[in-house]
Amino acid sequence: MRNKSRLKAARLRRTGIALTWRTAQEHTAPVAADAQKDARGSSARRSPDDEQSSTARWHREPSVSFDYQPVLKGDLVELRPLRPEDYDDLYAVAADPLIWEQHPVKNRHEEGRFQVFFREALASGGALLAIDTKTQRVIGSSRFHGYDKEESEVEIGWTFLARSHWGGMYNGQMKALMLRHAFRFVNCVVFLVGPQNLRSQRAVEKIGAVRVGSRPDAEGRDSYYVYQIAASAFAQR
Repeated sequence: MRNKSRLKAARLRRTGIALTWRTAQEHTAPVAADAQKDARGSSARRSPDDEQSSTARWHREPSVSFDYQPVLKGDLVELRPLRPEDYDDLYAVAADPLIWEQHPVKNRHEEGRFQVFFREALASGGALLAIDTKTQRVIGSSRFHGYDKEESEVEIGWTFLARSHWGGMYNGQMKALMLRHAFRFVNCVVFLVGPQNLRSQRAVEKIGAVRVGSRPDAEGRDSYYVYQIAASAFAQR
């Protein structure tokens, strides 16, 4: 009887997550369609004289809306869009309380808190699942957020990795993949890091980000340190 109750609860949980994901897709699909229309229109108007060298245009595509959920592959890490069926594998990583030890939301290892995080990740339309390229096991996630066309800026955040993959190499490649993708569209990427999260501060500094101030988080609550890296600085690394 207890097993049946657990199975029923799991089905209800996944149904709720799937509904949230479908709602998010309904909102984001028109945006993607508009982006494709803009891209086709821009391509039709471009003359051969307007073509730039691949070296000059590798980091920015201003006529196209930002692609929040690409598929990115490296020799250590692969990133793909987060899906509802990823819940169990991702929570198996997030259930480690030491991952959140320095994070502002220290109890995200609790399943109730993680369910909220996961639903918001699906609804954001920018969440990516991180997979170990060699073993094909889920090792964490990250997210693109807040594309600002006028400022030519996007945020990378909500990143966490299994402790088995701490140490710099995996996080470094994950961020490099995301930065290379982002700089096809924008000139600047920002990271918001909690003042007590010294581990994440060191991690973003290691990839070349510089602290430039502070701002509230996406919910307008807590104040976070703002780290920034420009396309020109990344290209020199």
